[in-house]
Amino acid sequence: MTGAVNMLSRQARCTVTRAAARRNTQQTLPANLRSYAQAAAVQDTRPPVALFGLDGTYASALYTAAAKTSSLDSTSKSLAALAEVFKKDTKLPAILNAPTLSPSDKSQIVQELQRHMGSLDKGETVKNFLKTLSDNNRLGILQGVCEKFGTLIGAARGEMELTITSAAKLDNKTLQRLEQAVSKSEYSQGKKLKVISKVNPDIMGGLVVEIGDRTIDLSVSSKIAKMNKLLTDTL
Repeated sequence: MTGAVNMLSRQARCTVTRAAARRNTQQTLPANLRSYAQAAAVQDTRPPVALFGLDGTYASALYTAAAKTSSLDSTSKSLAALAEVFKKDTKLPAILNAPTLSPSDKSQIVQELQRHMGSLDKGETVKNFLKTLSDNNRLGILQGVCEKFGTLIGAARGEMELTITSAAKLDNKTLQRLEQAVSKSEYSQGKKLKVISKVNPDIMGGLVVEIGDRTIDLSVSSKIAKMNKLLTDTL
């Protein structure tokens, strides 16, 4: 009888111990999950790729601010609208970089830029950012910020940038054909491509294609440079 009691006692102690262990696990698990969620939330606000240069630094800071306020989408659309302004007004970069801009001039410029954004900047994240640029005499880097913020958004969406530089502006049909050709190649790595078209008369003709960390130089200027080097080496 005594042995049976002792056995039951040991079983009871084991049962209590296991129950306590389960309770402890149930009590600590939510806390662990909360910590994990908090860590994930912090990570989600970080830019997906590292950028360099002053415009890259500001673009990264804007990305973090927008992520923390859940306004990445509206911020992206606002900067895309500003990027279109730069495309239409080629004199704007020179105006923003003018060292003679007075506080009144900067204020008017910021108001005009806000007008182009319209209602896109719902959280006023970009409005506050423009004021920061103005206060720090950095309006001149706005065009670069627009471009690099686009890079961050593309990376966050799993896109890969395909930059096509030509001597003259390419039509949409040509750009689509180039995009399709590259998307079928190993260079795309199976990712969705984000096409960026640039014009640089200095390449004289042909194309310069940049995707990821690769550059394919098919420009006339590059061919001439190679030919000149060949002639120089031969002579």
